[in-house]
Amino acid sequence: MQLVIAEKPSVAQSIAGVLGATERKDGYMEGNDYIVSWCVGHLIELAQPESYDEALQKWTYESLPIIPDTWQHEVKSDTKAQYKVLYQLMHDNRVDSVVCATDAGREGELIFRLTYNMADCHKPMKRLWISSMEESAIKEGFSNLRPGSEYDHLYESALCRQEADWLVGINGTRLFTVLYGGKALKVGRVQTPTLAMLVDRDWKVTSFKKEKYHHVRLALDGTEAVSERITSPEEAETLRAACADGPAVCTSVTREQKKEAPPKLYDLTTLQREANRVFGYTAKQTLDYAQSLYEKKLLTYPRTDSRYLTADMAETAAAVLHLAAKVPPFDGCAEFFPDVSLLVNDGKVSDHHAIIPTLELEKADLSALPVGERNILLLVCRELLCVVAEPFVYETVTATFTCGGQTFTAKGRHVLSLGWKDIDRIFRASLKEQPEDEAEPAALPDFTEGQTFDQVEASVTEHFTTPPKVHTEDTLLSAMENAGKEDIPEDAERRGLGTPATRAAILEKLVAAGFVERKGKSLIPTKAGINLVTVLPDTLTSPTLTAE
Repeated sequence: MQLVIAEKPSVAQSIAGVLGATERKDGYMEGNDYIVSWCVGHLIELAQPESYDEALQKWTYESLPIIPDTWQHEVKSDTKAQYKVLYQLMHDNRVDSVVCATDAGREGELIFRLTYNMADCHKPMKRLWISSMEESAIKEGFSNLRPGSEYDHLYESALCRQEADWLVGINGTRLFTVLYGGKALKVGRVQTPTLAMLVDRDWKVTSFKKEKYHHVRLALDGTEAVSERITSPEEAETLRAACADGPAVCTSVTREQKKEAPPKLYDLTTLQREANRVFGYTAKQTLDYAQSLYEKKLLTYPRTDSRYLTADMAETAAAVLHLAAKVPPFDGCAEFFPDVSLLVNDGKVSDHHAIIPTLELEKADLSALPVGERNILLLVCRELLCVVAEPFVYETVTATFTCGGQTFTAKGRHVLSLGWKDIDRIFRASLKEQPEDEAEPAALPDFTEGQTFDQVEASVTEHFTTPPKVHTEDTLLSAMENAGKEDIPEDAERRGLGTPATRAAILEKLVAAGFVERKGKSLIPTKAGINLVTVLPDTLTSPTLTAE
């Protein structure tokens, strides 16, 4: 009999249904020569310092640093009941092998292995590695189970990550709490450099001193030509007077055809960024919605850092594409002939391929989904359709003029083919609230070189330099992904801060700890957050610590 261990009850139920393990027991399902049970997220965690030495219960400067010779783990107090179920099942005489069916990623591997090791289980272990909860994917996964030993390095890398977090978190938190007393100052390997980025941006915003500048504008044939920035108001007024009623001459007209390639498919970070931009969802909300859609078999595995599919998925992807094109509002798009090869790049797929809808889309009643899940599913459909569409093609026109001894510029854009932007336009038009977009430059009149304009209307406009924008989850997720890229050595396993799977939790921890607060879409460091970053050394606020 095989014991299958999933990461959570809902996933276990889906797997049990496919395997025919339909008899419900206390903490597991049984039937058809299978027992299917589950963890509840992390059942096992690293022991606290006082487990190594009772004296470490007291936080003192003298006891630091705390570096265990041999790492100890313990069962989490709130998951003891389910651990007991798994322990008994692993030692059940009927069970001859165990299948790791936790999420197919680093954390999923750690959750299972710590439980397997803590229970001192030595039965043969196999690994289920799937990217979708569809029945066909589960069946195929079980017919291609891999030896557990193939994933030893994945487990070891997860263990390293867990131990590094413990060393930095426990020692950093105790040290700075003891030094700067009062409430616990939580320090973390990823969360502290992330907080430092928010504090740095906040300082740039608050210390920004705005400066006034001016433009002189000429009204020409229903469009405007604009001067360079002019600091002095007197100088701007002098130029305006020199141009008023004077001739303006077109000195050049430059036309350039440009193509904007379609976007790539979503990995988790780009999905979180876009959902924040379009719907204002937090990274955690987006992950929760995507995870729920995965468990409902409507979306492939969300915790991925890949933006392509593998070649063996081309046929499935083509079928999913045609289903997505029938989903409102995309059923209003013009007929198009998708280029599926644009989705495929085996070399750029890591543990999991990009996020796409599944074939279950055909049977799904989207109107019955909660609003958040429906929005995320539509966003993923839109992206899939955009990726295989034609490029967006446009012509930029730049006309320059001389007047009053100075140069003026007018810029315009003429769309030649909407391509993938037509799908995006239809999607945005279907939304109740339109996301903020930058204004598109309008088309220019047909100016010609040497063309002269008499009695020009000239005016002066006043402007101010603007501070950097406060971070939103969209911009912070991008900053985390790219943090320290210049300083991190080529051979580092990962770059940036955190992984697509962990970044949402990091942001939530900073908010829960009182170091960051949300104001609308903006993330603002609190006084406590600013104070913490101020007292920490650069080592702890730099992304290079993670790389090391």
